[in-house]
Amino acid sequence: MPRKLLKRFIPQPAELKKHRSLRWLGELLDGPNIWHLTRGSVSRACFVGIFCAFLPMPFQMVVAAVFSILCRSNMPLSVALVWLTNPVTMPPVFYFCYRIGAWMLNMEPVHFSFSALTSGLGSSLKNIWEPLLAGSLTCGIVFGCLSYLLMQGFWQWSVRRNWAARIAKRKTAREQQHRS
Repeated sequence: MPRKLLKRFIPQPAELKKHRSLRWLGELLDGPNIWHLTRGSVSRACFVGIFCAFLPMPFQMVVAAVFSILCRSNMPLSVALVWLTNPVTMPPVFYFCYRIGAWMLNMEPVHFSFSALTSGLGSSLKNIWEPLLAGSLTCGIVFGCLSYLLMQGFWQWSVRRNWAARIAKRKTAREQQHRS
């Protein structure tokens, strides 16, 4: 079942409650809905985490935690999915978002470099922020919805498979019982 698989990989509630960037949420972290692993909470967590991963801003984990409280999604999974955009994957992901945004806004893409210098970054942001934001929001919504639907489907498939295995096991046990 997806629940068993997810429990192995997502952070424990106690770990997240102690995290310094999430402590300010206080009693909001005590809500039971944000810690349960149900089909709805996990599917919403996929949407929230993927959407926040595409936001071109710092502190994406905090935004994902707040959105998970508002959407009643599983917070550990929402926060963990934000790390799909990590320091290694951010440049290609946000470049892709920028190109999508430039295409959507019918703008000619500006050539810029991913320099670590603050002045270079500031002047580049002035030229690219509109298409980057439009592309990031679009990609976040599209990929968030896809991940929501995929998780819904995976969860349903997993439950059906487990029920079929249970029924087959019971049928085999009954047949063996009748033979004896």
